[in-house]
Amino acid sequence: MDILNDSKNDRLTQLKAFDDTKSGVKGLIDAAAGGPVDVPEIFIRPPDELAEDLELTRTSLRVPAIDLNGVDDMVGSSRREKIVEEVRHASEKWGFFQVVNHGIPMKVLEEMMKGVREFNELDVEMKKGYYSRDPDRMVKFNTNYDFYMSTAANWRDSLLVDMTSSYDLNPQDLPSVCRDSTVDYLNNLKNLVDTLFKLLSEALGLEPDHLKRLECEKGRTLACHYYPACPNPDQTLGINKHTDASFITILLQDEVGGLEVLHRNQWADVEYIPGALVVNIGDLLQIVSNDQFKSVIHRATGNATQTRMSVACFFHGVSSTPKIYGPIEEVVMRGSPRVFREFTVKDYMMKFYSRGLDEKSGLNHVRI
Repeated sequence: MDILNDSKNDRLTQLKAFDDTKSGVKGLIDAAAGGPVDVPEIFIRPPDELAEDLELTRTSLRVPAIDLNGVDDMVGSSRREKIVEEVRHASEKWGFFQVVNHGIPMKVLEEMMKGVREFNELDVEMKKGYYSRDPDRMVKFNTNYDFYMSTAANWRDSLLVDMTSSYDLNPQDLPSVCRDSTVDYLNNLKNLVDTLFKLLSEALGLEPDHLKRLECEKGRTLACHYYPACPNPDQTLGINKHTDASFITILLQDEVGGLEVLHRNQWADVEYIPGALVVNIGDLLQIVSNDQFKSVIHRATGNATQTRMSVACFFHGVSSTPKIYGPIEEVVMRGSPRVFREFTVKDYMMKFYSRGLDEKSGLNHVRI
């Protein structure tokens, strides 16, 4: 027991020492000044977890890509029905899909990525003012929200913009180097989010505005992830395998790749498609769809030679008031018996953030 306690105390000391630098993973790269980077032990995954990886194979199957050209056609048109069917199939069988011709200009996407890079490449002293673990702070920078709970820290720094309680963002709270690009990106996302929730509603056999009336698009969190090149990518992860505590998540990723989806117990790469955005079903949409749509496990691996970046926008629904969510009655009546209890987003999120990011789905907390 004493040995176990000593080990835990030693790890806690290492975690705190790293966190107190307020420099993030990028700080380790900067400190090496172009020389070899030593990966601290706190980032090395435990042997049993590494062994589990060897049991899973890879698949050449690819996450479906859906062309949204023609999505504004009249509801019931052949083109729109084809898109709805593709969304339904991907949401049921994969839990992930990519969208192209989504209406957001390439320039907006490029500027968003440029802003993420420029923030992370600022002098560390300029970033320290944003480094925080205060849950009430809207804009903050840190390494892993679950840094002190996970069995191994992830090789990733994140700039987080938490709009779960307040949908309005004061641009002046954002770092100046990515302020305009972030506001522009969020503004451009609005039409796409509206389109996606309409398509998802129709894919569930509902009126196009059904999920919007449930306010599923309210309560956003923007996570701008920066994964420096890692000398030990086989022993670390950019982000642990997990599901998302959201209705949907929209991800902008760069050309480096590394996002993987667990499909039929095999890892599938989410290939980079220029200009595309990745959409995945979150736990909350799986619940309200009564298990029809699937929130699936995914992760991000590291890269030995290249820095990877991604921008995820999570849509959580209403958490500032005790709004009750649960399986949609019209869906339940047409399909299987109700398999989830009702819940509030606030309670669900509290449970999600009370543990380390891992493959243990929060769905079990509300499953009947």
